[in-house]
Amino acid sequence: MADQPITNPTEIARRWNILCHLSALSGLVLPFGALLVPLVIWLMKRTEYPGVDVNGKESINFQLSCLLYFCVSLLLMFLVVGIFLLLAVVIFDVIMVIVASIKVGNDESYQYPLTIRFIK
Repeated sequence: MADQPITNPTEIARRWNILCHLSALSGLVLPFGALLVPLVIWLMKRTEYPGVDVNGKESINFQLSCLLYFCVSLLLMFLVVGIFLLLAVVIFDVIMVIVASIKVGNDESYQYPLTIRFIK
């Protein structure tokens, strides 16, 4: 049985919503990919799908917050504690992105913890 193209608008919107969050994992491969890829998706699809506007903002705000926490951890590396904080920030980021993607995939709204709302 061949894969059929998705024509259900609700399913397409759900996939874009999930992609808003999952695309942040590109930061594990691309420098600043965790921030730039969700930003591009949000800018391209926010007017077409209202859910992408909400989920894109949430994802971008969380990635900006994690970038800030990452930079603070880098500064604290001079006090040795930053090494552990740096690792904790990366693990926290990956786990929360996966949790958000699953929640959004189940049509639940999700707000990341410890997020600074840069974009309202």
